[in-house]
Amino acid sequence: MTGAPSHTAFVLGGGGVLGAAEVGMLQALVERGVRPDLVVGTSVGAINGAFVAADPGPGTVDRLRAVWEELAAARIFGGSVLSRVGTLVRTRTHLHSREPLRDLLEAHLPVRTFAELQVPFQCVAASIERAAERWFSDGALVEAVLASSAVPGLLPPVELDGEHYLDGGLVHSIPVGRAVALGADTIYVLHVGRIDRPLRPPTRPWEVATVAFEIARRHRFAADLATLPPGVTVHVLPAGDPAPPGAANLRYRDFSAVPARIDRAHAAARHHLDALDASPDGGV
Repeated sequence: MTGAPSHTAFVLGGGGVLGAAEVGMLQALVERGVRPDLVVGTSVGAINGAFVAADPGPGTVDRLRAVWEELAAARIFGGSVLSRVGTLVRTRTHLHSREPLRDLLEAHLPVRTFAELQVPFQCVAASIERAAERWFSDGALVEAVLASSAVPGLLPPVELDGEHYLDGGLVHSIPVGRAVALGADTIYVLHVGRIDRPLRPPTRPWEVATVAFEIARRHRFAADLATLPPGVTVHVLPAGDPAPPGAANLRYRDFSAVPARIDRAHAAARHHLDALDASPDGGV
């Protein structure tokens, strides 16, 4: 007598330019023939996740590499210091327009709505008015992804149905709990790094904000892992960074390390999956 079929989810976390690592992890999964039944994403993970859900086959890796090449060409966060300051003075809330990101998504995403996706997909954004998370699972895909990736101070809030939304990482940086709630029993976590290393008390002034940010970013993920129901296995794929990225993620316009980050994550994730093959009961 066989058991119930496995329900596999890919969970893609937030982290700005560091999200290139998720492309390498995805490549390793695709090479192994691991296909998701569900994709859940937040912030840059919502961008990567939408592409995966639209086409979970090998072609999505090539498409995402092309997207990241365009990001590296500074089409999204481009402009001189003077123009960025001008945008901030004019808007009083953000440095960049969302339109270049919208144009990139519309140019590369092969679908326009959640209903057209090959795999069920959800992404999260933070409601300003309700100070609460909102999960998007239907309607216009690009608008939902823009809401989930509206980094405070960099991009403007996205208004949908009279409500304003900011980056989903504010409420759920690595939404494992959402995948569990939706019935996943095998979960692959694609993330930007750092979470596999314990934090240490800050010893320098600039480390205080970094440590505080990491606590805010990690605590819900840690709680999700600590309360996994029986029968759920979580595989946290490694990012392959020789050292935690630390404050590097604050340089949000520096895409010079993107190719190397993708390749390192690919190699590390492939090695991790090799180990899982040797020990099929492995997981978190």
